[in-house]
Amino acid sequence: MERVDRCVVLVDAGYLLGAAASLLAGEPSRSRITVDHASLIQGLRELAEADTGRPLLRIYWFDGAPDRVPQPEHRRLRVMPRVTVRLGALTRSDGRWAQKGVDAAMHAELTELARNRACSDVVLVTGDGDLLPGLMSAKEHGVAVHLWAVQAADGDYNQSEDLVAEADERRVLDRAWITRAVRARDFAGGCAPQPATRPDIAAILSAPLPESAHASAAGQRAQAAQANGAAPPAPAADDDRAAPAPAAKGVPTPKDLASLRSHGQHPAPPHPPAGATLRWSSDRGWIERSGGALGEPPESASLPTLAQLTSAEQRWADREEDITTVGGDPFEVGQVFARRWMARLPESGHVQKLSTMYPRIPHRIDGELLRYAARFGLLAHKDDQIDEHDRYAIRAGFWREIDVRTAAEHPAAADQPGPEGIRSGRTP
Repeated sequence: MERVDRCVVLVDAGYLLGAAASLLAGEPSRSRITVDHASLIQGLRELAEADTGRPLLRIYWFDGAPDRVPQPEHRRLRVMPRVTVRLGALTRSDGRWAQKGVDAAMHAELTELARNRACSDVVLVTGDGDLLPGLMSAKEHGVAVHLWAVQAADGDYNQSEDLVAEADERRVLDRAWITRAVRARDFAGGCAPQPATRPDIAAILSAPLPESAHASAAGQRAQAAQANGAAPPAPAADDDRAAPAPAAKGVPTPKDLASLRSHGQHPAPPHPPAGATLRWSSDRGWIERSGGALGEPPESASLPTLAQLTSAEQRWADREEDITTVGGDPFEVGQVFARRWMARLPESGHVQKLSTMYPRIPHRIDGELLRYAARFGLLAHKDDQIDEHDRYAIRAGFWREIDVRTAAEHPAAADQPGPEGIRSGRTP
């Protein structure tokens, strides 16, 4: 059987993206980076063809997934030309995620390609020494093996020494090449453009948690200011955007606030203003109403969910859009969800009604928004919970899109005090 003069690329995604995260963000967690998979695949193809002098047959993308269920990034990859996705299991051990079966799948593919003379050159993007037997077997079948490494953050090796020694050709993918398709998330800046500071939110962010025996001095000043009817001091920041308070235990939850009030640590004003809210999210049990009733208020219960507004045909089209065009950045995910919800509303008054509820999102819609965000792999490697920064960015993207719509429909409101002007950073 005559050997075909083509090249094949085998990518260990865990190695490639983990090493890229270490290089760009200082730690190997893939949640610390965002990836333009289309640009990454195109870069791999162009470099492989240039290095080997052979046309590309195929790129094999090996990765782990919970229960081997394809994640959104895998669904996007497997519809790209010349890309085949092979999934191993992603399991938890001692509180950490670990891939199972990926090395074995790469070894089997490598040896099968060499045995069947399907290519003349193989590019391996990996650092795992478990592939050494497969590499040696491919060489014995007359295949030239090119080993690519990602530049190590500390300047040292991040590949098996034996693997490096056995490869026919070697290359290092440096920072300049990596950053064409991969970038570090800017958590210090809140991950995404965020709403401007509001006094009601600042008061909540400065409230102590129920577990705290004593309020901080800053929290006491905020409570005193609120009790006197004055605007509480805004949390310190480098700009005027709202951001989660630097409290050790994070932003208080609705249950925390209810406990604070029941213990008299943070008494409610005698006459709360209409529409006043208690915190960013919209979990049950957080809104103050006459008689002390808790739960979903009637005005938000009348708002339809996206699922109620979506037909079977639209659901199929949404899935295709998610796979092919939505990148999965938390801020972008919130924007996409808001656009779909607004486009399918039977009447525009619903948007204006929701806008008056800022910064909260009604519980049913908020839960649906976070479930939608989970489809984009935002739960992976994070103890089955969406990261606090990502949740903030998802909701910020949602509100920004609502703001764009309300500003377009009511341009006069953009120059007036209120949720719309404040959210987008406009001043009265």
